Amino acid sequence: MSSLEELSNAVIGGDQDAVVELTRQAIVEKVDLNSIISRGLLPGMTVVGRRFKNGDMFIPEVLMAARAMNAGLELVKPLLVDGEVPVKGTVVIGTVEGDLHDIGKNLVGMMIESNGYRVIDLGIDLEPQRFVAAVREYKPQVVGMSALLTTTMLAMKETIEVLKEEGLRDSVKVIVGGAPVSQEFADEIGADGYAPDAASATELVRRLIG
Repeated sequence: MSSLEELSNAVIGGDQDAVVELTRQAIVEKVDLNSIISRGLLPGMTVVGRRFKNGDMFIPEVLMAARAMNAGLELVKPLLVDGEVPVKGTVVIGTVEGDLHDIGKNLVGMMIESNGYRVIDLGIDLEPQRFVAAVREYKPQVVGMSALLTTTMLAMKETIEVLKEEGLRDSVKVIVGGAPVSQEFADEIGADGYAPDAASATELVRRLIG
């Protein structure tokens, strides 16, 4: 088994100490830094996402794997020429106005970030204008909105309307999720996609950004 495969397995197992040790070892052995990320750290999280989606892994294990992966990433980051990990795209996420739930949103953000995307988490209880401002500032490819209450779902529709009014709707893909949200609702409000869980959201982002 190659050292990068070992690194992937350590990420999958959520073994932070092993990830740190194997990453250090790869750096000492002058393994290409981008390979450490793209062939060691990230593939591990891809497997974790798949297992989580299939019900073979649970949130605590996903959190441990993500923490382990990030510990490896922190060692590689400062050594990259410009200190920047190459990112596949930018995703803005947030919980809509009137809703204070963030556990699902946080997990989605972590999974997407672990797959090589830059994630801007705006937080909770966000009025439509906050999403609009973030689209202007960060120029993301995807905006993800979360709602856990049926009463706040309509804020998703409102945010999409405001993005249209501001002439920004065509520049960004909008995805929605949360317990009461469905594919049918996503279609109804004109969203570009719906994800029932964090792993599906990551796949959706991958598909939309390409």
